Amino acid sequence: MIPVSKALKIIERETQSLSVERVALEDSIGRILAEDIIADSDLPPFDRSQMDGYAVRAADTKNVPVTLKLVGESAAGRGWRGKLKSGEAVRIMTGASVPAGADSVQKLEVAREKGDTVTLLEPTELGRFIVPKGKEVKRGSVVLRHGEPITASNISIPAAFGYAKVKAAKRPRVAIISTGSEIVEIGKKPGRDQIRNSNSLMLKALCEQAGAIATVYKNIGDDISDLKSQISNAVRKADILITTGGVSVGKYDLTKLALKELGAEIYFERVALKPGKPTVFGRLKKSLVFGLPGNPVSAAVTFYLFVRNSMLLMQRSTCPALSSGDAIALGSFSATKEREAYLPGKLVTDDEARLTVQPLDYHGSSDFVAFAEADALVKVPKNSRIDQGEKASIVFLF
Repeated sequence: MIPVSKALKIIERETQSLSVERVALEDSIGRILAEDIIADSDLPPFDRSQMDGYAVRAADTKNVPVTLKLVGESAAGRGWRGKLKSGEAVRIMTGASVPAGADSVQKLEVAREKGDTVTLLEPTELGRFIVPKGKEVKRGSVVLRHGEPITASNISIPAAFGYAKVKAAKRPRVAIISTGSEIVEIGKKPGRDQIRNSNSLMLKALCEQAGAIATVYKNIGDDISDLKSQISNAVRKADILITTGGVSVGKYDLTKLALKELGAEIYFERVALKPGKPTVFGRLKKSLVFGLPGNPVSAAVTFYLFVRNSMLLMQRSTCPALSSGDAIALGSFSATKEREAYLPGKLVTDDEARLTVQPLDYHGSSDFVAFAEADALVKVPKNSRIDQGEKASIVFLF
């Protein structure tokens, strides 16, 4: 067995970046940038009003009430182009450009307009309610860096600086093959000693969440000839092949044997991990191969730790690992003597606004119903235990 840290280093070593393509910004959500986004202008591009009110000279408002002459109006997209003089004011709207000569904005609520004059009831100070030109972003600065994902939260950034298209790494093509004669498809009623194929759909969703294009192939029973044929067919078009099941040491665990007979190079086949010990990683022709355990929780955990990492590295991500942090344990979490554990937990904020993690009512690596409640994995070093009230290291599953 190798430790998780070594497995991750091997995956990083063997994962190659995919080529780059230009993508319409509107279609780029979830894609990883392959270029820096550079501001082509200051933001704001002019001194901008934060309020509806009046652009004035602060010095004119020291002694209030003061009545000023209204000489114009500045609206968003239609600024007043004159130059403000002492004793004058310009009506101004939120988002509008502050006219030359003005150095402050007084809000509408403390002003009384009558005819061509306005009376201010409160003084203002230099720069009040004005965002200066370039205060938020300077022209030429990097506003998004290569390796970052485009999200719903940041897609407005390239849009604001004229990027109708962005450079992004191509999306990995992934083939998913489940194995085992006990597996039947979702729409069929399982016979005696059979279960439905829930793993493939879960893995497809996780792949797409990580930016990949996933294809689910027909489940293969315990027949090595059929398995070899399906694997050979799948790797022709895949950057990554994921199999589930058949990677342990039982009589009908045929996946490793099939891969080896097809000429795959195996980099590791056991990891000091709970759950997920029999995880396989290798290469067959040009495709990376991940042989994941058949138990659904083991398959999910090993996907989160290993496969997702590789997919994001292919897309040139600079942060491929899951986000991590600490939480206070609301119960105990234990590892085995020889393997570190990544155990599912539910995050809760307590009355003191501390982040806490609660163990699930969880019955092992086949309990996918309980695992669906998890939003974190608690990392427990081998031969150790985290007790209630102690600090736990966690990785976030979102």
